[in-house]
Amino acid sequence: MNKQPEVTAQTKQNLIDAFWSLYFEKRIAKITVKEIAQRAGYNRGTFYEYFTDIYDVLDQIEQSLVPNLDELPPTAKLDNNMDMPLNMFIKLYEQNYKYYSVLFGDNGDPAFASKIKSSIKPLIMKTISGKVDRSDIELDFILEYILSAMIGILSYWFRVNKILPAEDLIELMYELMDNEVMNKLT
Repeated sequence: MNKQPEVTAQTKQNLIDAFWSLYFEKRIAKITVKEIAQRAGYNRGTFYEYFTDIYDVLDQIEQSLVPNLDELPPTAKLDNNMDMPLNMFIKLYEQNYKYYSVLFGDNGDPAFASKIKSSIKPLIMKTISGKVDRSDIELDFILEYILSAMIGILSYWFRVNKILPAEDLIELMYELMDNEVMNKLT
């Protein structure tokens, strides 16, 4: 008997939601398939129809949250001043806050930041390569530094309930980059 696609999609989403509610509470190593299935109202067999294990659930969630180059907004392109598109990063973070706050948090997945950086870095590299007096290897390190700082500061900004207005945060981040790294790009 073939299952209806909308029922299948809903079952999978229910399992993802159950996993997420548990992952929000504790580290992935402490979550069991049995807990996920019970919380979602299914048996373990149903879980395995959709996922190979708990890490597969996390991987599928993360893959849905990592932007593809085609999905990044046109504002992601650097302007003539080579300014980093900070508003794009804030929008991306805000859109996915429910997940990013956990994935970048203390109980999150350390590899997720690398996945995000790896998805964004090629766009920025493509835009600035050849326009600055730096080798691609040096640019890669500079972008690693910048993107790590952005992820860290945005994670902190959300943890402290955005006590600084977004415009002020962007201005502060540009100021920090102007003083530290951006001077090295030109």
